[in-house]
Amino acid sequence: MPRFENKNKRMLQVQMSNEKIFALAGSMVAYEGNFKFEKSSLGGGGIFKALKRAATGEGIPLMVCQGSGTVYFAREAKEVNVIPLMGEKLFVESSSLLAYDQSVRTDVVFRGLRGMTSGQGLFTTTVEGQGTVTLLSEGPIIALEVTPQMPLCVDPDAFIAYKGNLQQDFIFDVNWKTFVGQDSGETFQLKFSGQGVVYIQPAER
Repeated sequence: MPRFENKNKRMLQVQMSNEKIFALAGSMVAYEGNFKFEKSSLGGGGIFKALKRAATGEGIPLMVCQGSGTVYFAREAKEVNVIPLMGEKLFVESSSLLAYDQSVRTDVVFRGLRGMTSGQGLFTTTVEGQGTVTLLSEGPIIALEVTPQMPLCVDPDAFIAYKGNLQQDFIFDVNWKTFVGQDSGETFQLKFSGQGVVYIQPAER
């Protein structure tokens, strides 16, 4: 299986031996060895799931990287976070995906509620299986634990991903951005309750 590691906090290196991974199109910055790169519309989920991603706006411009040696990925000097999956399902903001194992499956699930007029937050990309997924973040990613006794509310612009047995809801008419002089638009929070981990970034998109 390919070995995903941080070359530094803003660059991913993947060591491969005639293997295949999916990565964000245009994110390859260098490689050592023999590789080929091809555009991919499937992304490890099959044709039906690729069509669903396109229809819901969760489409991800992907490429297939195959070969032997070491390949390096980066995107706009954002920080790279390597997350191993042991059969778990990770719910992730699609714009945060950088690269992942061929063995990892992707899909799109509906997360919206009635009253939501903004497209943001309606659909979420899932990655699931045995393998590794790498996520991009503005600044160091922060993992916050959620317990049944301690739910968590998150600004949707800071949300990266979550895993575990969590329920996601929307809370509307929250005006904290108005307090600090930002144009709030349609203001809402993402509320997580249950048992699991939520990943956020210390910045807004």
